Amino acid sequence: MSSVSQSFSENNSIVYPEYFFIIGLSGIPYSTYYYIFLFFIYIFAVIENSVVLFIIAVDRNLHSPKYIGVFYLALADFGETNALIPNMMKIFVFDSQYISYNACLANMFFVHFFSTMQSLTLVVLAYDRFIAICLPLRYHAIVNNTVMTVVFVGLWVINGGVIAFVVSSITRLSFCKSNAVPSYYCDHGPVYRLACNDVSINNFMAKLCTALYVVAPLLVIVLSYLGIFLALSKITTWERRLKALKTCVSHLLLVGSFFLPIICIYTTAFMVSFTPNARVISTSLAYAVPPMLNPIIYVLNTSEIKDLIKKHLKKRSTQIESVSN
Repeated sequence: MSSVSQSFSENNSIVYPEYFFIIGLSGIPYSTYYYIFLFFIYIFAVIENSVVLFIIAVDRNLHSPKYIGVFYLALADFGETNALIPNMMKIFVFDSQYISYNACLANMFFVHFFSTMQSLTLVVLAYDRFIAICLPLRYHAIVNNTVMTVVFVGLWVINGGVIAFVVSSITRLSFCKSNAVPSYYCDHGPVYRLACNDVSINNFMAKLCTALYVVAPLLVIVLSYLGIFLALSKITTWERRLKALKTCVSHLLLVGSFFLPIICIYTTAFMVSFTPNARVISTSLAYAVPPMLNPIIYVLNTSEIKDLIKKHLKKRSTQIESVSN
């Protein structure tokens, strides 16, 4: 590690490391098998989200506001899992735990950008369900394809600027002591805490991002569903209530798969001190599993996508039978 600690370059009194050393899991026998397990999750996530993106893109019947939201969620899932897991495999399975300074910042940007887009997309989908149930007669006037596309493009641009500013704030820090990152990727918090000069701006930005991308989205989603449940309580028959509520099941499952692990991690970290290995395992699962589950949730709970897949499989089986005969 002496060669690691000596790999620094000085630029206008700011000391930059030539590379960071990603620690990952330490002191755990056969930890490579855990990363291989994450790689299988990655394979499933990439295939599933690619299928969802393709189906929504080619089928005009799915070109609706709701499925525009699902499309952008699948795109965020696809980007997040590709930004995170292949780099983890390169670092730990192939024993290349060194990452250059610029590559580290790029990795930090893309992982945080796509993961925060997942959170923001769930908020937009909650808004879609709120308008559909609480203001059904005005739904198509308020929420249409153009509005949803403009909203998502705007969110992607604005969020890209915010995350770029957060990541660029790392460049004002000096790393004159250690460059060993106690994480499994170039995570913003573990990286800026290695600095030996003032990190108050970075600490503020970290707390602001938690508020913007965890607390605020969750609060908006909860308020949206309070409004939905209030509207459902005014419906006279249970059949109509259940029919309306059924349209929210997929979104509620998506919210649960994304936010519940985060809430559990924050709650546990507040109550007890996380060991580095426990933090790596819990946060890596929280990042890796939702992109794999989200397409499954939508396929199992969406009749349009299920019918389209069944139609395609039936067509393929008919073609195979005709060829064999």
